Amino acid sequence: MSRVPIPRHYGLDWLRVAAFAILIVYHVGMVFVPWGFHAKSPHGADWAVLPMLAVNAWRLSLLFVVSGYASRALLTRAPGVGHFVRQRTLRLLVPLAFGVAVIVPPQSWVELVTQHGYAGGFAGFWARDYFRFGALGGIVLPALNHLWFVLYLWMYTLVLGVAVVAIRWRGLQAMFDRVFAGVALLVLPAAWLVCIHGWWFPMGYETHDPIHDAMAHLSYLPAFLFGFALAGSAPVLAACVRWRWTGAAMGIAGYGFILAVELGLDGGTPRWVYPLYGAAHAIQQWGTIVALIGFAERHWNRDARLRPMLTEAVFPFYLVHQTIIVLVAYWLIPANLPGGAEFAILIAATVAGCWLFYLAGRRIALLRPLIGLRPLPHPAHKAAR
Repeated sequence: MSRVPIPRHYGLDWLRVAAFAILIVYHVGMVFVPWGFHAKSPHGADWAVLPMLAVNAWRLSLLFVVSGYASRALLTRAPGVGHFVRQRTLRLLVPLAFGVAVIVPPQSWVELVTQHGYAGGFAGFWARDYFRFGALGGIVLPALNHLWFVLYLWMYTLVLGVAVVAIRWRGLQAMFDRVFAGVALLVLPAAWLVCIHGWWFPMGYETHDPIHDAMAHLSYLPAFLFGFALAGSAPVLAACVRWRWTGAAMGIAGYGFILAVELGLDGGTPRWVYPLYGAAHAIQQWGTIVALIGFAERHWNRDARLRPMLTEAVFPFYLVHQTIIVLVAYWLIPANLPGGAEFAILIAATVAGCWLFYLAGRRIALLRPLIGLRPLPHPAHKAAR
């Protein structure tokens, strides 16, 4: 594989920042929709599912594509594949371990208290029950919860490291350029996703258990590898620009079908609709991803003063945001506020809490690796630079 450094793609940086901003709003929405979540508002509403479905299909796949692209850029700057894998392991597994041990436990405690009748306080729960490596009230502890994404990203990095060593990548890159520089960019990945969501797992769901999550791996690992190959392919980036409006039309059409089904439901979804619903999900998923990459390449590939801070803040925000949402929702339940007020308070509190977590953690050398930031440079190295 070529060691020519890949320049930073500011457009994909902005996509990553935007995707995580959407994720905060999405997880706040989980408090109000009828889907399972760790804290639930008494003011839930079925209609809230509809805006959630506008992003449900593509938000995580897009993040895996962007992560694959960033991995290619990091690998070209690393002394070797082994160094790249070691560095990524430290950057991912250390925050993952810290998150599972310290950040996630309040989520499990709130869920047990509000939904399973757990009567103990948080301190006792963390000291006696959380590290049981078994189930309590149907919840497996200790829990990954939202940090499954970090674990999967590390697993896919290991797969990538083995593939780069074992496979003649130059030939595969040339094949990728030829195949996906045309209309196959839209057709082939969409067809693969239709097989997943419309045929193999119609109306299926992800388990976020790495051993029993075939549907997620079949979707996210190819997305990660696609992003890795995309980072070295000017022709495919150009194809994303060329097909961006067609991709947007695919995304809108897929979402339109899903809306029509959801609005027409009366007493449950007929089984014959499952494959069609899954196929629409797949079309929305890939069309939107192509459109967003195309717009990022064509219109957003430019730097700005806040971009370095925002891109650095994304990982700490991701680590802590869901715990803030769950705790604030738990504290708001007794207040019995209107649903709109709850939603606004949750958004404001989550954004403020994430910024506080990031700005405090980035200044403390010992905390930086725990929240996914690079260590501060040694004073001698900083002076030399």
